[in-house]
Amino acid sequence: MKDKIYMDYAATTYLKEKVIENMMPFITTNFGNPSSQYSVSTESKMAIDINRFKIAKAIKANREEVFFTSGATEADNWAIKGFALKNKNKGNHIITSQIEHEAVLKSCKYLETLGFQITYLSVNKKGFIDINELRKAIKKETILVSIIFANNEIGTIQPIKEIGDICYENNIVFHTDAVQALGKISIDVLAMHIDMISLSAHKIYGPKGIGGLYIRKGIKIQNLIHGGSQERGRRAGTENIPFIVGFGTAVELAIQNMKCENKRLTSLRDMFIEKLLNIPNAYLNGDYKNRLPNNINVTFDGIQGEDLVFILDREGICVSSGSACQSTSINPSHVLLALGLNKNLAKSSLRFSIGDKTTKEEINYVVNIISQIIEKLRKNNI
Repeated sequence: MKDKIYMDYAATTYLKEKVIENMMPFITTNFGNPSSQYSVSTESKMAIDINRFKIAKAIKANREEVFFTSGATEADNWAIKGFALKNKNKGNHIITSQIEHEAVLKSCKYLETLGFQITYLSVNKKGFIDINELRKAIKKETILVSIIFANNEIGTIQPIKEIGDICYENNIVFHTDAVQALGKISIDVLAMHIDMISLSAHKIYGPKGIGGLYIRKGIKIQNLIHGGSQERGRRAGTENIPFIVGFGTAVELAIQNMKCENKRLTSLRDMFIEKLLNIPNAYLNGDYKNRLPNNINVTFDGIQGEDLVFILDREGICVSSGSACQSTSINPSHVLLALGLNKNLAKSSLRFSIGDKTTKEEINYVVNIISQIIEKLRKNNI
């Protein structure tokens, strides 16, 4: 096998050659500030417009509804805090779920300090919210619902259209973090009644440090970053042209290849799951089928997940014990705890996320290594 086997594509991805190729002119020769008035800036202005259109097209939105950010964390913060603060005269109640990304959960916790009321919907053992619980949680003060499109740890895909329909029927704004869904699931913001959607480039072979927020026309939202008039006065700061170009290129490539790549990844995912579950006392987290095509999250009872991550790293295999944003935390995953796992089981879980370069041979090799390691660890613990 090659020196390194990378199976943490949900954490981040490499830059595809076409992405780098398209970015390079804006790092070298086409360096003009798009806010300047002279001709050198024309290429930069055009690049922003072209790549904003590519991203809007991918989610079936209008280009003027897409705003560039430094990443999905900023987009989540902007969507939740910005909307809540701008519309607090209409109500102070927000509904989210217990398995959201920390960017959403901590934004909601912050709003609680300002007097907002937050309902955190529970999930079942496969990670799905209860639609009836959502309906019951709605009250006259509810102004916003934020539910993650596809979970970054367990891959569970929520019934987004059904959630959007409920919000639409009740005149409530619906936001979703679609970072893991973009490029893997067809997104139609109009058909799904999505009012705001957070996006990121570096999960789809684009650069880190660039993301976006779709804000449906007519949605009132408060600015979080103040300064110049960039992004039509909504998000100040000189635009990161090379990364915007990289983002647009990555989205375009992902959408072009989505159908074929999803078929390949789903086949590899299912094979991977089947082989891992042949290991004694191994259990799948999340739904077997209604999950991201590249996500596998498994609990190995009696094995410390962090120990397994470190041992596998020495073997040249890169996997994760949870969200990359929480990799330094000693606490068990809040997502796995929400599924009903106890702390020990939650700490005994690994997330494998496969991608563009993953092969059957790699999967067979990784399963074989994991089986040997777990057998040895369990013998030593007897």
